[in-house]
Amino acid sequence: MTERPLKIAFVHPDLGIGGAERLVVDAAVGMQSKGHQVVCYTSHHDPKHCFQETRDGTLEVIVQGDFLPRTLFGRFYILCAILRQLFLSLTILYKHRNTYDVLFIDQLSACIPLFKLFSSSRILFYCHHPDKLLTTRESALKKIYRTPVDLFEEWTTAMADGIAVNSEYTASVTRASFPSIRQPLKILYPPINFACYDRTLEADDQFVRILKTSKNTLLSINRFERKKNVALALRAFAYLKEQLSEDAFYHFRLVLAGGYDRRVIENVEYLDELEHLARNDFGLKTFILFPDSSSPPPDDTQVLFVCSFNDSQRTFLLRHSTLMLYTPSNEHFGITPVEGMYSSLPVIATNSGGPMETVIHGETGLLLPPDPATWGNGIKDIVTGHYDARQMGRKGREHVRASFSLSAFADKLQGVLEEMMANTASRWTPWMAVAVVIAAVLMGTVFRVIHTCLTI
Repeated sequence: MTERPLKIAFVHPDLGIGGAERLVVDAAVGMQSKGHQVVCYTSHHDPKHCFQETRDGTLEVIVQGDFLPRTLFGRFYILCAILRQLFLSLTILYKHRNTYDVLFIDQLSACIPLFKLFSSSRILFYCHHPDKLLTTRESALKKIYRTPVDLFEEWTTAMADGIAVNSEYTASVTRASFPSIRQPLKILYPPINFACYDRTLEADDQFVRILKTSKNTLLSINRFERKKNVALALRAFAYLKEQLSEDAFYHFRLVLAGGYDRRVIENVEYLDELEHLARNDFGLKTFILFPDSSSPPPDDTQVLFVCSFNDSQRTFLLRHSTLMLYTPSNEHFGITPVEGMYSSLPVIATNSGGPMETVIHGETGLLLPPDPATWGNGIKDIVTGHYDARQMGRKGREHVRASFSLSAFADKLQGVLEEMMANTASRWTPWMAVAVVIAAVLMGTVFRVIHTCLTI
């Protein structure tokens, strides 16, 4: 143990609903349970679109810089994200330059050189996945501006006092993407807080009541983003329709639930695409529930979209579903299969990325190539009894309790922080000055572009 409680600040771009946000919240709660003083800094936090711990007083959340744009005419997302983070970081430095012993930074590393130069805090960077791999480069302009941004990401990530990643898969990808990083990468598997999934649901909660159904629910939980390949679950469900009799298929419903933000154009477009695919291409009856929806879907709804569910709705869906479908390929980690297994659900996931380290094929679920027919047959094998779904569920829950508890995660994170605090190696490198200059240039460039756009 450290000799005294640490003051820890978590710096995260957008404290909404997603796997990265869940990790940050669990890490903050875990460190708080160890007696450390914790505060979360973010550029955006919507009490109607966030995890409960960030709005019920469990965690202190401070928002700075939300007035800055997220994009410029739907483009230059990464430059705007860096600008927002640098503004957030400068406000921390202005008010709390040497307040915190540790800064836990994730997703964006742009601010690391600022903190290394102007504060005494030790920095742990948690890499969910290299940002350079999360974007496409269709145009020549994007290729040009992404080149320095990608180099900047590598330089700044390497400056952290410690680097943690969410899986062995992400560790291998990070080493290949950032060859200049020499320090060891700590594997910190994201946990789940069992208490959040075991809590009693209020019987009169109207937002839970609208989800009740007599049908067997096949559940997919993913943000409404194309890279999540939610369409795979929809296509597999349509394939299942062709394999079962009409009477047998009537008793199944596919629920596509996940983070949805009307400010994000892709969320809006992808939901429309999925709904059109289900209704027009496959002839399935659909219904959409938004956060403010209070009317239940018709009984004959076959595909239900649940946009930005709350914690009670998530818990209800996990408890009352038959099977979980996790569709992304090469996912960095993927906390959703862990949630499903803890809830005693068999899980079907793609045979790549993080799920290869969490789902045990043939025991807690199935790891399959992302082919709709293969998935459709996998679903059929589980729901028709070819596999013992109850036994899969029991093994999955035991597996999660043994390997992905919040207490185990907090213990490991505590050890990483202790090791980092004990390291007396020099915190200065010449590259820090270079990185700060680049950060200043990026900020100036974005400010000039914004000013130009506003004055046109």
